[in-house]
Amino acid sequence: MARAKLNAVDYLAEPAKFPPRAVCALFGDEPFFHRQCLLQLREAVLGGEDAEFSLCDFNGRSVEWRDVLDELTTLAMFGGGRRLVVVSDADEFVTRNRQRLEDYVAEPAPGGVLVLVLKSFPANTRLYKAVAADGLPIDCNAPRAAGLTRWLGAWCKRTHGVQLPHQAAEMLVEMIGPELGLLDQELAKLALSIGPNETDKKITAEAIRQSVGGWRAKTTWVMLDAALEGKLGEAMAQLDRLLASGESPVGLLGQISASLRRLAAAARLVIQGESTGRKVGLSAALEQAGVRSFAMQKAQQQLRHIGRERGEKLYGWLLQADLDLKGASSLPPRVILERLIVRLAARKEAVVGG
Repeated sequence: MARAKLNAVDYLAEPAKFPPRAVCALFGDEPFFHRQCLLQLREAVLGGEDAEFSLCDFNGRSVEWRDVLDELTTLAMFGGGRRLVVVSDADEFVTRNRQRLEDYVAEPAPGGVLVLVLKSFPANTRLYKAVAADGLPIDCNAPRAAGLTRWLGAWCKRTHGVQLPHQAAEMLVEMIGPELGLLDQELAKLALSIGPNETDKKITAEAIRQSVGGWRAKTTWVMLDAALEGKLGEAMAQLDRLLASGESPVGLLGQISASLRRLAAAARLVIQGESTGRKVGLSAALEQAGVRSFAMQKAQQQLRHIGRERGEKLYGWLLQADLDLKGASSLPPRVILERLIVRLAARKEAVVGG
């Protein structure tokens, strides 16, 4: 009988409740969840100082089924007699070996644990249903925007031992973007800055404002602000500085995407309201899209700059930039980011909301 769908948030909160099975599948778009779930599975399967001798990690694009099976069936001398075999980037591997994997789930090797790390694992396939019935599938997609700050607060308390109030969590996401790995790095630094003798172990919004991200975070927001004020030259200069410092293009897009998605959502609300004869004001639309009061005035100015036509296209631009940076385009990452900035900085043609 298939178990209820398990997501990474629930698994990482109480991993002991979900012991590893002969076949585990980690699927979804969030690398941070993949890494954290793998760490928990490794600890549960192997533990011990000699665990690495019973761990084998393959690349799914090149490994053959026979090599994976050989590792799963080899007697482990360490790790309590169990072996952990991880197939990373396993989508192609699954496509090539679907029937073999279905058969293996039905009759797995004793003592072996196979972990498939996938981008996609459709629930309507026989293999997914087999793993759901006899294995451990974990959905590693990132939390939706509404749940991100709640997850961040719970993760901070459990992992770093300090409180992260809701407003502070919102500010951190606003400054860093929805990149879970970067958010966790900043939480770790902020938690360490709290002295051992402090009775109120809490990360405040003021602490985040003063320290998060250093000059890179500040420069990222200067770049975005300049673009949304139509100052293309200044925005490009800040992009040059960030890329020259070694900043990741994917990380840069992640940092600015949260703010831009809120602007896109607000534009959509205004335009939909106009089409139905129900006018929605800028403030109301931005508040409904998740813009906080401390950022409201600036967000109104930015949305007026973007205008109606570009507001309708903004979601598509962000999605295309994300896909292109992750391999869908042959253009250099710098050019992909420059194209987005040029689109944002162009002067408006039609104002959203007047």
